[in-house]
Amino acid sequence: MSIEAKEIMVSNVVTVSPDVSVKEAVDTMNRYGIGCLVVMEKKDVVGIVTERDLLKRVLAKCTDPRNISVQEIMSKPLIIGKPDMQIQEVIKLMFDRRIKKLPITEKGKLLGLVTLTDLVSFQPQLIRVVKQLTHPHEWKKTKTK
Repeated sequence: MSIEAKEIMVSNVVTVSPDVSVKEAVDTMNRYGIGCLVVMEKKDVVGIVTERDLLKRVLAKCTDPRNISVQEIMSKPLIIGKPDMQIQEVIKLMFDRRIKKLPITEKGKLLGLVTLTDLVSFQPQLIRVVKQLTHPHEWKKTKTK
């Protein structure tokens, strides 16, 4: 299977600036029905805000989302992928780093985003790779049967 990240990434990535309030970021996520926003400062990718960030850094602390900026809760440093990465490398990186969203950049420019959902829905055989990475002991048992 020779699939590269650029073949499955979403290229219309919704971004936000670091000084935007968390409330505005949540409104943007809801408007587009998405689970993350890539944080851009001018043309540089500086972080990512995910639903998990909102849960851990805003809701769990009972912080008012109108009074806190995205830069205060975003995940950084950002883990990024390259457009020519093989899909197996993308999956391994995401599982090793325990992330569900991987911005794809080249020469500092944001090109797209790969999510765990994109990986699983792209091709059914990718499910095998995901299962192997998440449950290696079970995979060995079922493989030998």
